[in-house]
Amino acid sequence: MVEPPSPALDATAKKIIEELQADGRSSYASIGKAVGLSEAAVRNRVQRLSESGLLQIVAVTDPLKLGFSRQALIGIRCTGDTEALAEQLSACPEIDYVVLTAGSFDILIEVVCEDDDHLLRILNQKVRTHSEVTATETLVYLKLVKQQYNWGTR
Repeated sequence: MVEPPSPALDATAKKIIEELQADGRSSYASIGKAVGLSEAAVRNRVQRLSESGLLQIVAVTDPLKLGFSRQALIGIRCTGDTEALAEQLSACPEIDYVVLTAGSFDILIEVVCEDDDHLLRILNQKVRTHSEVTATETLVYLKLVKQQYNWGTR
């Protein structure tokens, strides 16, 4: 799978991203004031950044408050094409994070589940059913202490 080229990030684009990382609900007008552009220019820039896949604006929620009492990170060891398996796992709606890694695991996935029974169903019916999976290790989250998305730009 070939990634589309990302747009060049000039200082203004970086500032727009940083403004949105600080507050994803900021209006285009307020961002425009902060970066020295019109509302329409900011809207166009944000649209181009979104279409390129460089920027995604989402509502980050607390899973516990939405009835998802179990989150876990699952380390997967596998054989064969790790990228193909990662793509297949990405199709599962309960899996919100998929990354290829070097080290003890080939793939790490994060799942958000209603309860432990739901986690077990995901492991048995969505993860371990792939013939390439040789082992899994599940790390159950006890408490989310910090989660940020405001790392800025370079």
